[in-house]
Amino acid sequence: MILRQAVDLQPSNTLALPGRAALYSRIESPAQLADPLAAKTPRFILGGGSNLVLTGDFDGLMLHMAIPGKRLVKEDAEAWYIEAGAGENWHDFVQWTLAEGWPGLENLSLIPGTVGAAPIQNIGAYGLEIAERFHSLSAWEFEKQAFFSVDRNECRFAYRDSLFKQEGWHLSGRMAITSVIFRLPKAWQPNLRYADVAQELAAQNITTPTPRDIAQAIIAVRRRKLPDPATTPNAGSFFHNPVVDGQTACRLAADYPALPNYPQPDGRVKLAAGWLIEQAGWKGRRLGPVGMYEKQALVLVNHGGASGADIQRTMAAVQADVRARFGIDLTPEPVFL
Repeated sequence: MILRQAVDLQPSNTLALPGRAALYSRIESPAQLADPLAAKTPRFILGGGSNLVLTGDFDGLMLHMAIPGKRLVKEDAEAWYIEAGAGENWHDFVQWTLAEGWPGLENLSLIPGTVGAAPIQNIGAYGLEIAERFHSLSAWEFEKQAFFSVDRNECRFAYRDSLFKQEGWHLSGRMAITSVIFRLPKAWQPNLRYADVAQELAAQNITTPTPRDIAQAIIAVRRRKLPDPATTPNAGSFFHNPVVDGQTACRLAADYPALPNYPQPDGRVKLAAGWLIEQAGWKGRRLGPVGMYEKQALVLVNHGGASGADIQRTMAAVQADVRARFGIDLTPEPVFL
């Protein structure tokens, strides 16, 4: 393991927040994780930095996961099994699977981040979650100094949640995911449940879309609605869509008929956080250097020079206004470090 000291983390988080790591190592091979120093030192596992709010310097060891590699592990009559290293860029990996003729992840195109971080957050978009395509993963446990595997049944996947978050492993650095295997069914069916995607395809006069057609439609929609972190620092969707009980959903629907809602299998109802934030007056509004994006109120952006404290201040103001108007508590998606 090659160590660097006092490393600037601003280029490594998509909100472009200032902060330094006392120790830093770029991990390009699982074997590097076996270094005894990593087990002895407080650590944080960094992926693409797209779901991270730095609140200052990190007085520990930052392990920046950059393990490469992608391959077809096996196939059977029903599915392809594709493995990718934890450091692979998520969007590039999705486009590679489509180019190879293995569809199934196209609805998750253009989501920022890395393959290794995807199951932790159970990333999802446009009617698909990782949980539906996840097969298993390999990881290193620092205390036991051993590799282990986790299959889908053990992951306790839920909306933007998983075993790894529930146990706090994403914060404690107890383990580091090294690779993930996805199961992509051969009986492919287009997932067009979201109106934005269907409308984009219709505008292109595509009536029988291929997986790559759907990917390109989703890329076009996301680029129109969401800012590019390279020019407008952001962490994507900043708040979870709240999930409420049926009684609360009925009350809100009566008071706000236009509120988008999505019934869940367990009887609860998911609400559109972006709509709540916009109705609370925050779309395009700024508080100092931080604000909610003018094209999508769910995205918090750094207009330049913001600190972690600035992010927290704006977050709290948005939460307070949504709570005052709708009686709903918004939960942030990113990890605060």
